[in-house]
Amino acid sequence: MRDVVILGSTGSIGTQSLEVVAANADQFRVVGLAAEGSQIPLLAQQALDTGAQAVAVSRATSVQDLQLALYAEASRRGWARGEVQLPRIVAGPEAAAELAAMPCDVVLNGITGSTGLSATLAALEAGRILALANKESLVIGGSLVTQAAKPGQIVAVDSELSALAQCLRGGAAAEVDRLILTASGGPFRGFSREQMRDVTPSQALAHPTWNMGRVITTNSATLVNKGLELLEAHLLYEVDLDRIDVVVHPQSIVHSMVQFVDGSTLAQCSPPNMKLPIALGLSWPDRLSGVTPPCDWGTSASWTFEPLDTDAFPAVELARHAGRLGGTAPAVYNAANEVCVDTFHDGLIGFTQILDIVAVVLGEHTGSDPDVGSMLVPSDQLTLELVLDADAWARARAKDLTRATEHTH
Repeated sequence: MRDVVILGSTGSIGTQSLEVVAANADQFRVVGLAAEGSQIPLLAQQALDTGAQAVAVSRATSVQDLQLALYAEASRRGWARGEVQLPRIVAGPEAAAELAAMPCDVVLNGITGSTGLSATLAALEAGRILALANKESLVIGGSLVTQAAKPGQIVAVDSELSALAQCLRGGAAAEVDRLILTASGGPFRGFSREQMRDVTPSQALAHPTWNMGRVITTNSATLVNKGLELLEAHLLYEVDLDRIDVVVHPQSIVHSMVQFVDGSTLAQCSPPNMKLPIALGLSWPDRLSGVTPPCDWGTSASWTFEPLDTDAFPAVELARHAGRLGGTAPAVYNAANEVCVDTFHDGLIGFTQILDIVAVVLGEHTGSDPDVGSMLVPSDQLTLELVLDADAWARARAKDLTRATEHTH
């Protein structure tokens, strides 16, 4: 029996994680849940369904609402007769990090965005297995996270990174030639940059394969998500950035591949379903039975692969550039993008302006202007405070630039 803490429990990854746990109740027990606090009734229901000992909300203003929701839900379940145990409530910006350090076996970090960094560090420092869906925390934390982790302590929950981990079992590290990340291409696969100039937020959210939250779905449309995965793969599997490729595979059946020095390539294939990498993250290195239906080999199917159009989709190469710079550069790339995604959905900037602004912010931070100089903090000098400072600077600068470009949109 593994005791599990789920961070981001009301989001897409969190709710599916709880479904995996419920389907394998003889192997997992939920001891803690954390969420932002925007879906209080759902969080209260999850807490009582699982019997979690502790529940965290990052919005301190949500505590009273959560207490009321827990009482209401408990009353429906016989609380007055003493049949229901209420969890303790932890609140505030560091509440998720506090739960990440509580006694347990596995912490699944399904928080979206850079706010997941402190919880990632807390879980690692407490010695927990970290099932990591929050790729941003590894990307922006960089050496802070990799140095805090013991070998094998981080298990990737991204479908692509999980696929790589499975394929890497097929050979020794010295036998690995390249990592190949697959990308669906998103809703604008085959579009030119000019064709994407006037796409709408609703079009950007119409992903052909996956059903995800707003930020990740938009990142999949711009391919920023693939840029973050490239950086994550580099950090997690210690493979040079120039030995990680991205190939477009619209069917999303081959989740990623590892090419070996002898010319052999191993691919991990399954119908697109996040429960598979979630289950592996919770049970690693073992597999659970019957998590998802396998590929149907009795039915004809075609899988296609095509090169990535880096002119139309500059996100991956910009991420590779940030990764080569290292230090605070990936944090700036991620933070500027998160701001630009929000302003795009607010109708203030165009779709292609997202990456334009990210490139400007990254260039300013890393000193492409000789008159300004570099603000880049190198990898060997990173601290949590410096990463968060760079994150805050990039957000403020991106907001300034989005305001300046509003009239051009």
